[in-house]
Amino acid sequence: MAFPYMEAVVGFMIFMYFFETYLDIRQHKALKLPTLPKTLEGVISQDKFLKSRAYSLDKSYFHFVHEFVTIVMDSTILYFRVLPWFWKKSEHLVTLVGLNAENEILHTLGFLAGVMIWSQITDLPFSLYSTFVIEARHGFNKQTIWLFFRDMIKGMLIAIVIGPPIVAAIIVIVQKGSPYLAIYLWGFMLVLSLVMMTIYPVLIAPLFNKFTPLPDGTLREKIEKLAASLKFPLKKLFVVDGSTRSSHSNAYMYGFFKNKRIVLYDTLIQQCKNDDEVVAVIAHELGHWKLNHTVYSFVAVQHTVIPIQHLVSFGLNLVSRSFEFQADAFAKKLGYAAELRDALVKLQEENLSAMNTDPWYSAYHYSHPPLVERLAAIDKSDKKEK
Repeated sequence: MAFPYMEAVVGFMIFMYFFETYLDIRQHKALKLPTLPKTLEGVISQDKFLKSRAYSLDKSYFHFVHEFVTIVMDSTILYFRVLPWFWKKSEHLVTLVGLNAENEILHTLGFLAGVMIWSQITDLPFSLYSTFVIEARHGFNKQTIWLFFRDMIKGMLIAIVIGPPIVAAIIVIVQKGSPYLAIYLWGFMLVLSLVMMTIYPVLIAPLFNKFTPLPDGTLREKIEKLAASLKFPLKKLFVVDGSTRSSHSNAYMYGFFKNKRIVLYDTLIQQCKNDDEVVAVIAHELGHWKLNHTVYSFVAVQHTVIPIQHLVSFGLNLVSRSFEFQADAFAKKLGYAAELRDALVKLQEENLSAMNTDPWYSAYHYSHPPLVERLAAIDKSDKKEK
């Protein structure tokens, strides 16, 4: 008697759904707490706390619905073998448009095109509700419906351009076959990741946002001085118009070897009360670079199979949280403890991030430690030095 692989996979998916729903319920209860954590009393304003609480609860309710619909659809598709059925149907679709369905590459591309369209259609109502109801209700959404659909169409066109060569290359590697097939696939994905990391910020990201050089001034001077002191090979410093889509804020860096770039969201500059708070955030990001966190994260296993992927994801989150503490400590050693603390509080307030978090939920899902833990770590190191 053959092992019921399909039933086992569906069963495991449902088990994980109930486990993660249990964690979601714990987090939901934490979000409903009517008061701030003691650590944040007097640090976060009551007005911001109430707004954060309302925003977090709205997202939590939405998450329950989204996850339930997702598990029902995914389990149904797998259990009733919809994908094998569509694989056969896609052969006819490829033939109808005048292509050779016996060509495995063309057949696979036809199949994936159908899956992509299905995913876009089924996810669209959730994306629209999340953006134009929840995000808009709490003052974050800045994009128009036209901009939303324009971004979606651009994303699909990009997938149509870069997807076929990647799929074709993978199929050719598999068709050739070899005792070293797994190594060849891993090598291909490694090279692909490096290429995408190179071309995405230069060719793809500008299709969605406008990147302009940070104007001359004290902020630019302070960032360049900090980068030079750490021997960070900063070549370009950009501001991206994140405010055209959302009032959430961020900062990141990219580039290889001696060609590094730093990108600041315009919302980050607007939300921080002074230049030193922005520089403190950059000091934290430079800490990730100086401590080689980016390299470690890149070489970590990113794609595994069920159920290992859940364990790997949990492990990577543990490592990521450790990296965040280390980067905070790095910024503190540079003399930005107070500024970083103020910036973290400000960004927590402006982004209406959850103030109360369940420890189990946080440990399983969060790649960044909650604000309470980050502030406690900064304060603890301060006390040790005193």
